[in-house]
Amino acid sequence: MRTAKGSIVKTNNNRLLFNGDCSFLFTGIYQENSEERFTRDTLHHFIDLLASSGVDTYIQNPNAQKPWYPSRALPPVWEGYTRGDREFFRGNYPSTNDTFFTKEKLNNCLTENVKFLNRYVDLLEDNVDWLKEISQACRRNQISPWVSVRMNDAHGAVNWEKSYMNCDLQKDARYRLSGRVLGLCDAVSPSQQLLNYEHREVRNYYFAMMRELVEEYDYEGLELDWLRGPSCCEPPAAKSTLDMMTDWISQIRELTNRKAEKNGRPYMLGLRIPVRLDTMKTIGLDIAALAQNGLIDYIAPSNFWQTTWDVPYEELQAEVGDTVSIYGVIENAPNWLSCDVAPEFSSADFHINPSSHRCLSASAELLRGNSAGKLAQGADGIYMYNFFCTDEPLHNPNPEIKQAKYASLSDLHNLNALRSKPKHYTLSTGNDSRMHPFFEFADQLPVTLEVGEQRAFTISMCAETVMPDTTLELCVQIVLKGNQHTSQISVSFNGCLPNCDAKITNELVFPTGVFTHHRKENQALNFYFSAQQIKEGWNEVRIFNTNVGDVKTALVHIISLELAVKYK
Repeated sequence: MRTAKGSIVKTNNNRLLFNGDCSFLFTGIYQENSEERFTRDTLHHFIDLLASSGVDTYIQNPNAQKPWYPSRALPPVWEGYTRGDREFFRGNYPSTNDTFFTKEKLNNCLTENVKFLNRYVDLLEDNVDWLKEISQACRRNQISPWVSVRMNDAHGAVNWEKSYMNCDLQKDARYRLSGRVLGLCDAVSPSQQLLNYEHREVRNYYFAMMRELVEEYDYEGLELDWLRGPSCCEPPAAKSTLDMMTDWISQIRELTNRKAEKNGRPYMLGLRIPVRLDTMKTIGLDIAALAQNGLIDYIAPSNFWQTTWDVPYEELQAEVGDTVSIYGVIENAPNWLSCDVAPEFSSADFHINPSSHRCLSASAELLRGNSAGKLAQGADGIYMYNFFCTDEPLHNPNPEIKQAKYASLSDLHNLNALRSKPKHYTLSTGNDSRMHPFFEFADQLPVTLEVGEQRAFTISMCAETVMPDTTLELCVQIVLKGNQHTSQISVSFNGCLPNCDAKITNELVFPTGVFTHHRKENQALNFYFSAQQIKEGWNEVRIFNTNVGDVKTALVHIISLELAVKYK
């Protein structure tokens, strides 16, 4: 079993970081009245909310492929737009047909796009630079403001030549990657034909953006976001390509060093990246070399949209060295397990997919469990990504009631404060189209056990403190595909004798926002243990299929493993 490096836990100096993308505040969700003119108040009120929730570092994304701020260095995304121009957005959508993308759906999209971009125009007409307002709101709240540049965003992938989101370089096929999808037998995908950094013009384009952001805005950290998406140079990258990219990032480091010297305080430079550092070298980014040459201050490794539960941070630390901080990223899907909503949301008025995946930020218990597992391995802080998506219409049936648990953020970066509180752990699962499989840590689930087989699963957790008059128990829930239960499934936790006493249930171990139950075609089994059996760091769950009889009918199809630390 893995062992954790508990000695490197830094509970006193950990950061609590929150990443906000370039558009979420302009969707109308955080306005008191989304039909009224957009003002700087919405920006300030949101930063006030983060401050009251304990966030000490806010990371603002200002771009997709084009700048989404009033850039003077490069054409911003609204260049050529006039208020109410629906045709401005038309090239961003596929052709209409009766099955997948109807004329009605297109009209709805264009109407919402107009409302959305008009909010940026509101500020432009009032001579308000929203990116400057964000840093001012952070300063007023004593939050450290950083900026995160998406290095190869694919939001205009439906039409490279016509989408308003794509820069001129992207519209020219000469500057695009071939689109090979790594890990899928070198298949080619149009959505992967992003900008190729082997071209000096591409590097100059992004350098101009970053120079403007560093030199002309009052931020104190710059992040290069290579996770959305993980595309850079044509794979497999040659050593000369790796050296070229390392040299280019050294020029960015010179930018941040000059700003630090001018301001008299540090200016951080870091990377948000996939968890597989070895895979990053195939596309031209040698993370270890960047660290060894002192070019980066931190990395924030993550899967895409689905959070991580079992990444060995201690191994990543060995690769980048002790001088580079590693932040544990909480993405907004705990895994891809489909669940059912509470009965009150099951009516025809419920417009989001009623059997969708959960949103992690809708659950205080999931937030605590995910944070505890990362901090138990020595993560230097907790980094929230896509937290606000929980309140978007796709995931929230009642926009007047916010699901995201902002009040639960305050202690997430303090491991000792998390002990003896209810927590929900789970494991990542495969098979979602949003994943970048070759770049992500391998999923432990789903898995099928034949008769007589056993399987061990490892997950990082924190040890629990014994509190007076409080009894904690650990519930290990196995979620099965179909109604498969027999009395011959047993579970062992950290080497204890197998527990055969299964309690059949259709309820989640903790409600997660609107989701409370498992889908009817699945079944869950609960097994109970003492929470004192939880170890600091890596823990092991072993599941046994000791069925007898027909081999085919006695298969056990495990689609999720959920662990709940709760009060008896």
